[in-house]
Amino acid sequence: MRLTVNGHAHDADPRPGQCLRTVLREAGWFGVKKGCDAGDCGACTVHLDGEPVHSCLVPAFRAEGTEVTTIEGLSGPCRPGEAREPTHPVQAAFVAAQGFQCGFCTPGMVMTAAALDQGRRQDLGDALKGNLCRCTGYGAIRDAIAGIARVEAPEGACVGRSVPAPAAPLVVTGTARFTFDIPEAGMLHLKVLRSPHAHARIVAIDTGPARAVPGVVAVLTHEDAPPRRFSTGRHEDPRDDAADTLVLDPVLRFAGQRVAAVVAETEAAAEAGCRALRVTYEVLPALLDPARALDPDAPRVHGETNLAAEVRGEVGDVAAGIAEADLVYEETFTSQRVQHAHLETHGCAGWRDADGRLTLRTSTQVPFLTRDALCALYDLPREEIRVLCGRVGGGFGGKQEMLTEDLVALAVLKTGRPVKWELTRQEQFAATTTRHPMRVRVTVGAKRDGRITALGLDVLSDTGAYGNHAGGVLHHGCNEVLAAYSCPNKRVAGRAVHTHTPPAGAFRGYGLSQTIFALESALDEVARRLGVDPFALRRINAVRPGEPLVAHSLHPHDVVFGSYGLDQCLDLAQAALAEDPGPAPELGWHVGTGMAMAMLDTIPPRGHHAEAFAALLPDGTYRLRTGTAEFGNGSQTVHRQFAAQALQADPARVRIEAADTDAVGHDTGAYGSTGTVVAGQAVHRAALALAEAIRARAAERTGVTPEACRLADGTVETPKGVIPLNDLAPLEASGRSNGSPRSVAFNVQAFRVAVHPVSGAVRILTSVHAADAGVVINPMQCRGQVEGGVAQALGAALYEEVALDGEGAVATRTFRNYHIPACGDVPDTRVLFAETDDAVGPLGAKSMSESPFNPVAAALGNAIRDATGARLTATPFAPDRIFRAVAAACDLGERHPVSDQAR
Repeated sequence: MRLTVNGHAHDADPRPGQCLRTVLREAGWFGVKKGCDAGDCGACTVHLDGEPVHSCLVPAFRAEGTEVTTIEGLSGPCRPGEAREPTHPVQAAFVAAQGFQCGFCTPGMVMTAAALDQGRRQDLGDALKGNLCRCTGYGAIRDAIAGIARVEAPEGACVGRSVPAPAAPLVVTGTARFTFDIPEAGMLHLKVLRSPHAHARIVAIDTGPARAVPGVVAVLTHEDAPPRRFSTGRHEDPRDDAADTLVLDPVLRFAGQRVAAVVAETEAAAEAGCRALRVTYEVLPALLDPARALDPDAPRVHGETNLAAEVRGEVGDVAAGIAEADLVYEETFTSQRVQHAHLETHGCAGWRDADGRLTLRTSTQVPFLTRDALCALYDLPREEIRVLCGRVGGGFGGKQEMLTEDLVALAVLKTGRPVKWELTRQEQFAATTTRHPMRVRVTVGAKRDGRITALGLDVLSDTGAYGNHAGGVLHHGCNEVLAAYSCPNKRVAGRAVHTHTPPAGAFRGYGLSQTIFALESALDEVARRLGVDPFALRRINAVRPGEPLVAHSLHPHDVVFGSYGLDQCLDLAQAALAEDPGPAPELGWHVGTGMAMAMLDTIPPRGHHAEAFAALLPDGTYRLRTGTAEFGNGSQTVHRQFAAQALQADPARVRIEAADTDAVGHDTGAYGSTGTVVAGQAVHRAALALAEAIRARAAERTGVTPEACRLADGTVETPKGVIPLNDLAPLEASGRSNGSPRSVAFNVQAFRVAVHPVSGAVRILTSVHAADAGVVINPMQCRGQVEGGVAQALGAALYEEVALDGEGAVATRTFRNYHIPACGDVPDTRVLFAETDDAVGPLGAKSMSESPFNPVAAALGNAIRDATGARLTATPFAPDRIFRAVAAACDLGERHPVSDQAR
């Protein structure tokens, strides 16, 4: 068949059942992204004869004779791989508003926006309902479509300015390269057969029928895999996570676990090979209820106990604090499984390079830790494995795991050929990781004046089948939530237990969103029962500089008050909420307000390291090499700003090479909000060292002192004249950071909501978020992180839930039945920054990528409580739960839930 693609004739011979998206990608049009395979996410949007379509839903043969325009051709005719400038007005607007973070959804979003007429731009909730973004919260996207610019030109100091992301032109033209935006010629394809049982033992696998499938090259079972155990969770110290996982395990501990892998010439052949495998299982008793995990007769997931981690501690005397209290409140709160739902699924491509090194191109937040894990797993020295990333399509903690690289490495080592494995969206839901579901029992004692006398938490965390992050999430979740308050009597009893369900893992907030939901809801109830304003209750009890940071034991000694902005955050959020009354409620709707606060240690404990190299090149520009992956966290933007500030250069003169184990010696990875405060510190130190080296060489050339030499953009000014930078090249300098000491950051979220008691519907009238981020390096980008964190947390608070069927298998496997927020679901959030200057972070900065998530559910639940009188104790706040809670609060029964006294 023949069609026209981006102004040029293209001949194609589509395979039976092939969609237009795969035809376009196979032709090299990598701006057409693969996000869902079901027409739900819009990442593959193209124009077909001028009309936007989801190309994954268009059978390829139906495109015969049509004109197809992809994001690459939006500005005019072009060929695959051709560099383009973002000259289309919509592309330029997305650059000016930075209407993206990771950028994976952006090509599809731009293509949809480019087709909107003026009328449809007035209702973006409807117009963009077919395009999902997991990163931005849609605020910057709405700005872009409205023509509102956020980007600022760097005038003088570029720190504190909203300079654009280095990759902005590439992202909006579809030429930014993500993990699988590479040619596939000669590559084998890997597919996995997964367990249908929550708990079973493999008795036998007959691989003969699979090997007989045409195109199958290899079948891998547990007999082919190394017997060494490891953890999929990655930390600087590998002992932080239980070594309980095998590449392929004869014992299956959750429905969806790998049984065997088939490697073939095509995906279709690999899938056919999986279907042909004949497996005999011994089905074993399964444990699905975490509350039963520690019962003596409960089925065991690993070894002799289902206890994966435990935290117990007490400071002061909680019993005495309870006895002293005028009010004691106790309640149990539960949080559900939530999927990261990044639009780029997990995946990896592996091969042997020209020197025989095992090379993996993968979608990960932790390339160096993944390399080290593979070295240990396959007994290879570091120099024989290279791990690198393209641009990574979102992470949120979900890619702080090794979920594909181990099996791809095995396939490359066994076959000697390049191998690709890209998870489907269904696999992403069924077989990766989720947020830890938790049950939290809260006890609060307080005096009549609002002073808290006792705080107690009893936490049960379900880590699922494997212990990746079980201990870290539990400890973190039980820590800052209590340390944020100066109550003298605190106690924690926390347990993480195994069940035969999909493993939980790292997720934005790392355990704190669950415990903060519980404690901040309880404190709101205490404030209401005492007649104390919720903001005032926090002011009375919040920890302050000079006071010890104490949770259930003395806080780690390396955590300090590098700066303190909680008081400002409380004031900013309260004032903004009062200033904006929101629209008048309609008849039958009840209006209420709510708030919650959160504290976060800004760097993970137990080691986080980064190295950076800054070089002056012969053409007078700079090259910056770091190990940090860019997945929407904005690290490359702030790294460029740090370097440009130290070198007194235009940021455009700084080129970045990152996320490659060949780039630097080591980088722990981009998680725990460390891209700015750890890797950024290393970058700043490297750039300062390079600036010093440039001045020294200029001084040597001119016979003056280095102090007399001043860097400018492209030159060095000396008392004896101006020297072009290219006359001083080449030069290189390095910088390192070990991530210690650690500071604390604060967030306050406030809502005004309208609730319809009969339908259970919730409308957010006002959303305000105040953040203590230290010196804000890039206000546009930091605001986008906050907006995205709030939007993601709203999804978790209102409707997102990974549901399991009665046998423990994931039932929500598509975006169609797992509702992540679309543009029309997300309100505008007013973001306000405290004015602080941190003594720990680089140039006064603090982290602010994951902490905005943490107070949202509690603040929303508190607002619903204010509106209806109903205290919701479980997320998500689904309409039926709101209906029943209002009915119970009104004491009228479920058939008559509405009352004038409902609030």
